[in-house]
Amino acid sequence: MNAALIQDILGNLLKLLNIPFDAIAVNETEGEGFTRVDITSSAASRLIGWHGETLNSVQHLLKSILRSKENMEKSPFLVLDVDGYRREQEDKVKKMAENKADFVRRTGTRVALAPMSPYFRRIVHLHIANNPTFQDLATESIGEGDYRQVVLRLKSKKGPAVGEELSPVMEDAAPKGEGFENLDV
Repeated sequence: MNAALIQDILGNLLKLLNIPFDAIAVNETEGEGFTRVDITSSAASRLIGWHGETLNSVQHLLKSILRSKENMEKSPFLVLDVDGYRREQEDKVKKMAENKADFVRRTGTRVALAPMSPYFRRIVHLHIANNPTFQDLATESIGEGDYRQVVLRLKSKKGPAVGEELSPVMEDAAPKGEGFENLDV
């Protein structure tokens, strides 16, 4: 992906929105198939918006403009991050998945994570699939639309047993103060 073009388009977008920024760094992520764009800004909270909505909107605009300018068949897979906000969210999702993985191993039952965006579901799927400590676990997405969620299960169990219900997201199982209750997913 053309890093100079991304920096130019994003810089112009941010100027039009009157959002100050210090730097824009474009990083191709090897093996993960996406481009990460890190923005350093003195007005990070303004760019992030309420639960990341402004950041998501700017990301969507950037992808649409890039698709148009580069005559792409589909939008490029890129992720905007401001002062580490998105990385922090990714780490929270991974930690939540690890906590639920421990529960799945202890009980042998399937567990559904909270509904989340396609991006964060992808983070969970890749984290479980690519981490050697979770080789005994499998993930799948169930549900539709905004209620789509990831289900963790043991690989040895292919599906629910007769009469087995899917264990719901257990709010009490997450240690307090880890921020799971305010996760922007």
